[in-house]
Amino acid sequence: MKVVIPYKKSSAKSRLSSVLTPEEREEFVEIMLNHVIDSVREAGIENIDILSPSMYGLENMKKARVLLDKSDLNEALNRYLGQTEEPALIAMADLPLLSPDHIKAIISTKEDVCIVPGRGGGTNILFVKNPSCYRVKYYGSSFLTHCSIAAESGHNIEIYDSYFVGIDIDEPDDLVELLIHGKGYAKKYISQKFRLEISRGRVRLSQI
Repeated sequence: MKVVIPYKKSSAKSRLSSVLTPEEREEFVEIMLNHVIDSVREAGIENIDILSPSMYGLENMKKARVLLDKSDLNEALNRYLGQTEEPALIAMADLPLLSPDHIKAIISTKEDVCIVPGRGGGTNILFVKNPSCYRVKYYGSSFLTHCSIAAESGHNIEIYDSYFVGIDIDEPDDLVELLIHGKGYAKKYISQKFRLEISRGRVRLSQI
């Protein structure tokens, strides 16, 4: 099987610009990408592709093959799926709480398609056993869209409901979840810049 990870380092994570500089955001997304790759490899999968519009930040990548595609995310992924004859897993690059056990559970599904929803209606991981017969449509409420695409194309669906895999890092509040639940380098990186502010209300992010 194959794993493909869409990734862009340049101007990454603009919604974190209120708390991280451009340089910090680039460092952070690279750490998260490596975490996702390591989780996949530790799950026993070696065939990993990074789909990116640029080689920026990937010049020395040795853990995975880099495929360049300057197209829109959906166009690039659908082209990739159309050329893939074995099961394929699409994993977003910003999942710092992902573990090898999550990957193993997802790919062990008995259904044709396994979808991992992200918070806010997105799709964090999508596993398709017959990728050449499936098309993706990210952005917006992509989780509901991907469920509809699967149903309309006659694919059986499993929803893998995981709090940890459902956490992707887009907004400053997402960093709170990383500081609470994280264990790896992504948490260590953010812990050097922020701490948790605990009061009677919600736990909040506070700069050190």
